[in-house]
Amino acid sequence: MKATQRTLSVFILALFIPALSGQQAQEISLTLEDSIVRAMKNNLNLAVEVYNPDLAGESLAQARQYFLPTLGFDFNRASNESASYWFLQAAGTSITRQSALSASVSQPFPWGGSLALSLQDTKYKSNESFQTINPRYGSTLQFDFTQPLLKNFGTKVARQEILIARNNLGISERQFETTLISTVFQVQEAYWNLVYAIEQLKVNEQSLQLARDLLNKNRKEAEVGTLAPLEVLNAEAEVAQREAEILQAEANIKRSEDVLRSLISPASDGGELKSVKLTPADKPEFKPVSVSLDEALAQAMAKRPELDVYRSTIQNSEIGFSVAKNQILPQLDLKLSYWSPGTSGTRILYLNDNPLSGVVIGSEPGGSSKAMRDAFKFLYQNWSAGVTLTIPVNNVIGRATYALAKLRLDQDIARLKVQEQQIFLEVSDAVRSVETDAKKVNAYRIARELAEKRLDAETKKLNVGLTVNYYVLEYQKLLADARSAEIKSLVDYNVSRARLDKAVGVSLGARNISVLDASGR
Repeated sequence: MKATQRTLSVFILALFIPALSGQQAQEISLTLEDSIVRAMKNNLNLAVEVYNPDLAGESLAQARQYFLPTLGFDFNRASNESASYWFLQAAGTSITRQSALSASVSQPFPWGGSLALSLQDTKYKSNESFQTINPRYGSTLQFDFTQPLLKNFGTKVARQEILIARNNLGISERQFETTLISTVFQVQEAYWNLVYAIEQLKVNEQSLQLARDLLNKNRKEAEVGTLAPLEVLNAEAEVAQREAEILQAEANIKRSEDVLRSLISPASDGGELKSVKLTPADKPEFKPVSVSLDEALAQAMAKRPELDVYRSTIQNSEIGFSVAKNQILPQLDLKLSYWSPGTSGTRILYLNDNPLSGVVIGSEPGGSSKAMRDAFKFLYQNWSAGVTLTIPVNNVIGRATYALAKLRLDQDIARLKVQEQQIFLEVSDAVRSVETDAKKVNAYRIARELAEKRLDAETKKLNVGLTVNYYVLEYQKLLADARSAEIKSLVDYNVSRARLDKAVGVSLGARNISVLDASGR
């Protein structure tokens, strides 16, 4: 990783990455940074997980809709006909027609109550005799307020779905962040494993070249009779063995390429990364760092997104427990009503103002608008107030729900403690790995330098006839192993550093990756 670390601002689903090479290229040089950016765009696990915050956000919006006002409209007409059965009714058939139109709006409140406002307009007309107002119009403006005082009282009960949905949104975001951190580490691990596989091939090629040089030397000496033919045979066998090791190293490179390619390019991709060769541009570096276990643990407890997931889960369980506890209380509801009626219609005028005379001398027309105006003038004030108490004799289900909610809360708290313990083990192991791998880098570097000196000395002894080919070949193997171990120690150290960042929860921040809320796409 170069010292010039540029800022990676990752905007999920809206990321633009310039192409690093044409589609016809047979080889692409990738830095570790490039690989991580490609994974942010193309990794299939991220492509699946990125939908979860959006889904949780829509669930939260859906839960919030509960507190939006509800509008209602109703219209009906009725007609009743029946035979007249006494003298006050019309002769023959009694006919009554009625129509009603109503509109209402209701608003629930966060503390559990609700307020409803309704306006009703009716029309009544009949052919019965002795009517004083016919047709008759009536309007009623009414307010109804209901407030639970025990069961179903409180913001946690009324806003339960919103609170849980909000926590679930945070959970999905933290889970997505966990997936991001895991993906970054997987890319780093795959990248450095590919680097090691390539460097291992170089070591094997160097070892093969040394064996071939020795074989050529032995053949020349055997031709002039200064060396036994058996030494040539031994050298040829060693060359064949090292050629086989190269084949295995090449296979390891292909396998490591496939692992990295699967992380940074979708399997369905038919473009530049499907069949091209991936060449890492970065080399493993050794940058000693001082790691404090206590500081790493404190940082992990503050930054690991998994802990936030468990804490939010506990909050959901606490909400469920509070609601379940509330539901075993008696039902005590306060109900208040206030309504203002208005009446109008066509007034029938009788002789001597006596409807019983049956003699109609005229009428005074009236319409529904007057009834509506009277209702809004509050000419007639009516109200009612009361409480309703309901006490369940045996609330078995409610108490079982309460006990279940308590068990779930206790279980979630225990799971958080288990996760904290697991993180403690991960961080402790990661810190030890960094410290151990740092020491191994120095140790294997010294071992490689000594192996080079020992081979050089043994080769010089062979040239003057003070040793045999066997020891030279053996020291060549030891040098190859020492070089391989040194490279492996460098790769292991860089992977351990990446694993420590993952364990502490700073993988994204350490690489200047900013995760925006996926719902803001």
